[in-house]
Amino acid sequence: MRIAIGGFQHETNTFAPSRATYERFVQGGGWPPVSIGDEIFERFQNQNIPISGFMKEIGAAHTLIPTAWAAASPSAQVTDDAFERIAGAICDGIRKANADMVYLDLHGAMVTDSHADGEGELLRRVRAIVGPKVPVAVSLDLHSNTTPAMFANSELLVAYRTYPHIDMAETGARAAFYLKQRIGGMAAPKVAWRVLPYLIPITAQCTDLFPGNDIYTLVGQLESNDVPSASFTPGFPAADFDGCAPVVWAYGVNDAAAADAASKLERRVLAAEGEWDARVLSAVEAVREAQLIASTARKPVVIADTQDNPGAGGDSDTMGMVRALLECRAERAATGLIVDGAAAKAAHEVGVGKTLNFALGGKSRIPGDSPLELPWTVEALHEGNFAATGPFYRGMKMRLGPSACLRYQGVRIVVATYKTQLADQAMYRYVGIEPTEQAILVNKSSVHFRADFTPIAEKILVAKAPGPMAADPADLPWRHLPRGIRLHPFGKPFA
Repeated sequence: MRIAIGGFQHETNTFAPSRATYERFVQGGGWPPVSIGDEIFERFQNQNIPISGFMKEIGAAHTLIPTAWAAASPSAQVTDDAFERIAGAICDGIRKANADMVYLDLHGAMVTDSHADGEGELLRRVRAIVGPKVPVAVSLDLHSNTTPAMFANSELLVAYRTYPHIDMAETGARAAFYLKQRIGGMAAPKVAWRVLPYLIPITAQCTDLFPGNDIYTLVGQLESNDVPSASFTPGFPAADFDGCAPVVWAYGVNDAAAADAASKLERRVLAAEGEWDARVLSAVEAVREAQLIASTARKPVVIADTQDNPGAGGDSDTMGMVRALLECRAERAATGLIVDGAAAKAAHEVGVGKTLNFALGGKSRIPGDSPLELPWTVEALHEGNFAATGPFYRGMKMRLGPSACLRYQGVRIVVATYKTQLADQAMYRYVGIEPTEQAILVNKSSVHFRADFTPIAEKILVAKAPGPMAADPADLPWRHLPRGIRLHPFGKPFA
């Protein structure tokens, strides 16, 4: 079989301060850069990325035709220029491929300047090229806002089952296994999906915790000879369009099998409405509690700076948690990433051991936040290229640009030029901070950091400091949600 492959990954927070230009995809942040044609084969070997898992599982028995793959750190809308260039490269490649099948590595929560449902629009274009009979299999992020257009223009949608997303490559492999079943003679299945009536806070979606772990156990149990695939996407609750919602779905050998599995999953998620509980503290409350725990602990206390999570659209430059650490006179504390290219450049100019008077961070102008000007000591410098070592970023090469470790009193800060969420211990070590030796670590991340930091943490706390990714979706100024959806479990409906 000839199988065209490609990918387009972006999680869009429509309330975020900056958009995703084409240059953001070229840089990539923690992701590989824009890859065209055979560059996909060169860059995506043995990584925790869906297309990597797909290629490994499909094996050498079939011909893969690479089109294009691109990803950028979450942000506000993808510009029309970026969307048309990347979607155009994928579609041109598919058009030329004369493929028997198509596999796409997508996110599911992309909003562009002109298309509220970015993946739905891309899949519509792909279906128009290949016609109604060519199987189109798609892997999706767990945070996909999965839409009718995505179902209508694909044969299979299969989503991650872990958050932190340690199963990205595995999900691509599941898409490949499905296509191998189709090649082996399995008929195209029927699909049934259900949209859930409430938004789920992103900090509550962790699958290491209840009820996520219980629900995803059920997802796996529902699969059988009659139900080749089932999925649940809790959604990305910061994309202001009418498709923002949790969705469950199942594929079956007939309509009845699909509907029965989807209904069982729907009932479980509806019953879980009161179970999505994530304790969120103010910045100062979190630091004070961390200091109390750390006074007798042998491991660091880790605090999630969830509202400025660059993995959910933040620019990773708010200073609320740094201010809280300094206000509480924290010692042996470290935080990152503060993304401030000008500060990193200035640190490289003055050199290690020197003092840098600089107004750090706060460039994204988030309400309640501002730059913090202090005499920072430059403790270490780095060019920003290093390998991740943890289970989430497994196999990825970081390209964070000129970086530095800055210190003021008992607080050390990892400063980088390009953003990606701090979800790997190597993101401290590359500038000389050993995370296991700190009393307090403050990570600009919501959940992904847990994959690498839970084993070294005495306790994990979640803090609420200024940032564009509200810990509670009800705090966001929504305009385009479907009427009646509840803004929080058991919360008020959107009107």
